[in-house]
Amino acid sequence: MTDTIRLTAAQALVRYLTAQLTENDEPFIAGCWAIFGHGNVAGLGEALYASRDALPTYRGHNEQTMCHAAIAYSKQLRRKRAMAVTSSIGPGAANMVTAAALAHVNRLPLLLLPGDVFANRGPDPVLQQVENFGDGTVSVNDTFKPVTRYFDRISRPEHLLTALPRAFRVMTDPAECGPVCLSFCQDVQAEAFDYPVSFFEPKVWTIRRPHPDPHEVEKVAGIISAGKKPVIVAGGGVHYADAHDALKVFAEKHGIPIVETQAGKSALPWDHPLNLGPIGVTGAASANTRCAEADVVIGVGTRFQDFTTGSWGLFANPGRQLISLNVAAYDAMKHGAKPVCADAKVGLEAIGAALGDYKVETPSASLKADWFASVDPLTDAPNDTNALATDMQVIGAVQRAANENTVAMCAAGTMPGELHKLWKAGQPGSYHMEYGFSCMGYEIAGAMGIKMAEPERDVICFTGDGTYMMANSEMATAAMMGISFTVVVTDNRGYGCINRLQMGCGGAEFNNLLDHAIGGENSNIDFAKHAEAMGATSVKVGSIAELEEALAKRDSIKGPYVVVIDTDPYPSTEPGGTWWDVGVPEVSDRAEVNAARDKYIENKKAQRAD
Repeated sequence: MTDTIRLTAAQALVRYLTAQLTENDEPFIAGCWAIFGHGNVAGLGEALYASRDALPTYRGHNEQTMCHAAIAYSKQLRRKRAMAVTSSIGPGAANMVTAAALAHVNRLPLLLLPGDVFANRGPDPVLQQVENFGDGTVSVNDTFKPVTRYFDRISRPEHLLTALPRAFRVMTDPAECGPVCLSFCQDVQAEAFDYPVSFFEPKVWTIRRPHPDPHEVEKVAGIISAGKKPVIVAGGGVHYADAHDALKVFAEKHGIPIVETQAGKSALPWDHPLNLGPIGVTGAASANTRCAEADVVIGVGTRFQDFTTGSWGLFANPGRQLISLNVAAYDAMKHGAKPVCADAKVGLEAIGAALGDYKVETPSASLKADWFASVDPLTDAPNDTNALATDMQVIGAVQRAANENTVAMCAAGTMPGELHKLWKAGQPGSYHMEYGFSCMGYEIAGAMGIKMAEPERDVICFTGDGTYMMANSEMATAAMMGISFTVVVTDNRGYGCINRLQMGCGGAEFNNLLDHAIGGENSNIDFAKHAEAMGATSVKVGSIAELEEALAKRDSIKGPYVVVIDTDPYPSTEPGGTWWDVGVPEVSDRAEVNAARDKYIENKKAQRAD
C-alpha cells in the first residue's frame, strides 16, 4: 500500500514547492510574493503561514510589481532559481497579466498562483468574478493563457499530482522556459486529499544543455568557413547558458567580432577588442557598420527582435547568410535562418571544433575608436552648470561612480537606448535591461529583485519620471525590508522618448510631455519627497556635479536611496543607430508628416523579407 498524507490542496502545493531543489541544493522557488484576498487568504495563506520558515512569504503593494521583483530575481540569477506570486481572484489576478507577458517575452521562469472561482459553483457569481455569457468555464484567469508557457486550472485537489511536475518541467527547461499559471479554485485550496508521501520527496531539477545535431553543425560550419566578414549577434541566451567564456574563446579563435543586443550586453567586456558594441536601432556605428556588410550573421541566443535587426533592414549585404544558434527551435528558425538548435555554450563549442583553424581578419580597431571618440564627449560633465542635464551626462556621472560590483538596470523610456549605446559594461551580469517587453514600471521592483538575488551587488536603477509614476509602490516594500539599492530619477516632465518619436514621425508634440497635455501646467511633482514619504532616503540635485556627490554617499545608506535630477527631454545620442519601422500616416495635413512618410517609404525599400 502507498503511504499517504492528508493535506489540503494548498498545503500540498506549498509542501511540494519546498521540496524542489536546484543543482546547488537550494530551493528552486526562493520565496512567494503575496497579496492576500478572498480568493487565496484562507487556503494558500494558511498553508504559507505554516511553512513560512521553509518558504518565505513577502508582502508587496501591487500584484504586477511583485511579479516584476520575482522576474528580475530570476533574470539576475540566469534562470537558476525563481519565485512564486499569489493573488486573489479578479483584479488581483488581472494585475499580474502584464508581468506574465514580460516573463514570457524574456523566457523567464515565474510561478503564478492566482485564486479562482469556486469549482463547485455554489456562490456563483462570487465577488470579483468575471462572467462569460457564452462559456461557463471561463474566469478572468483565462487571460493568462496567451502569456504563459503552461496554464492549468486546479479544480480538484488531485490535479496537483500532474500539474506541479509539468509546471516545474516548463520553468526548468531552457527551451520551454517561461511563466506558469496554476489557476487555483478557492474552494479547492481548502479541500483535503490523501496525497502519496513520495510526491513530496526532494527532487533536484537539472538545467539540461541540449547538444546540437551534427548535421546542423556541419551545415553552418560550412557556411561560416566560406564567409569573409562574419559577425556574431550575442543575445540573452549567452547569459542564461553561462556561455560567456565559450563565446570569448570562439570569437578569439576565429577572429569573429561580436555585437550585443540589449539582453546580451556584457556578454563580453565593453573593452574587448572583438566587442564592437551594441547593435541595431539603439546601436553603435561600429557594430552596425559591420552588420551592414556582414556576409554571415551568427545569432547566439537572440530572438532577432526588430530593434536588433533594424526592422530587418540592417543586414544589407545581398548575399548574407543567417545562422541562429538557439535552444528554442521557435527562435532558431526565424527569417529562414540556418538553425543550430542547442544550448549556446555547447553549440559554440561544437561549431568551433567543426571550423578547425578557420580565422578571418580582425576588424580595424578604428571602428571602435571612432565610435567612442564621437560619443564619449556626450557623457562628460557639462561646462554650463546652469543648463539642464542631458540623459547622456547622467549616464556619464553614474558610470564614473560605478565600480566592478555595480549592476546598471533599466527597462523603458529614454534610458534603455542611451544605456545600450553609452554604458560600458564590464563583467557578465553588470547590465540588467528588460527590453524584451520594455515594460514601464519594471525598474524599482526589478532593482529590489536584483538586490535580493545578489545582495552583494551595488544596484543602480535608472528610471524616468513617467515610468516612476506608473509603478513606484515597491519602494515602500524595499524600505520596509531594508533592501538597499540606488534609484536615479531623471525628471524631464513627461514621456520624453515617445515625444521624440512623435516628432520624428512628423507629428506635433502632443500629450507626451506635460507641457503639451491638458492641465500639464498644474503638475509639479516632488519625486524626492514622494520617495521619502515611502521610507526611502532621497535627495534632489541641481547639477551633474551634485549628482556625483550624491552617488558617492550611496554605500552609507540603508534601504532604497533616490536621487532626483531634472533633465532636458530633447537631446539624444545621434551617432550610431539604424532605422526602426514605425508606421507613418499615408495622408496628413502636416507637411512634416508627409516628409516623414516619404522617408519611411525609402527606408522600407531596404527591409528584407528573408
